Amino acid sequence: MGILSGNPKEEPMHFGEIFSTWQSALTARGAVSCYQAFLNHAGDKELKKVLEDLIDQARLEMKECDQLLVKNGIPTAPILPERPQVKLEDIPPGARFTDPEIAAKIAADNSIGLVACSQAIGQSIREDIGALFAKYHVTKTAFGVRILELTKKKGWLIPPPLQYKRPDDAVVE
Repeated sequence: MGILSGNPKEEPMHFGEIFSTWQSALTARGAVSCYQAFLNHAGDKELKKVLEDLIDQARLEMKECDQLLVKNGIPTAPILPERPQVKLEDIPPGARFTDPEIAAKIAADNSIGLVACSQAIGQSIREDIGALFAKYHVTKTAFGVRILELTKKKGWLIPPPLQYKRPDDAVVE
């Protein structure tokens, strides 16, 4: 039996799997810190709920990735300090992030996370690592739908140019 033909959890991680897992944990740490700050700036209750759920998911990803790294003898990224809660009224208006800005940022972050998960899935040769990132991908897909629906509902979505009517001389091949 070869080194890669047994229980996937007993197989060694290759450098791509290590980096993707470590980077995912580090990114989750940054998300917790950033989204805690966004919670202080957000005024919309639905947006706050999405932020809280994103923080919970980031903490889960951080924990699971750290456990995988530690089990394989890899040091984890440093933990960032928790952000204190601040009242929205205490943040000067010129220093505040607006709800549409926050929604756009978390949508972009989520989109980037989907691509990172896809890359991790594609490079994984350990089934358990591929499945872990597939789980994160599904969760991020659901968050993407929630964020899109919220931004549409609140009028925060800034769509790219839309083609309502095709020019008459357009050639269709």
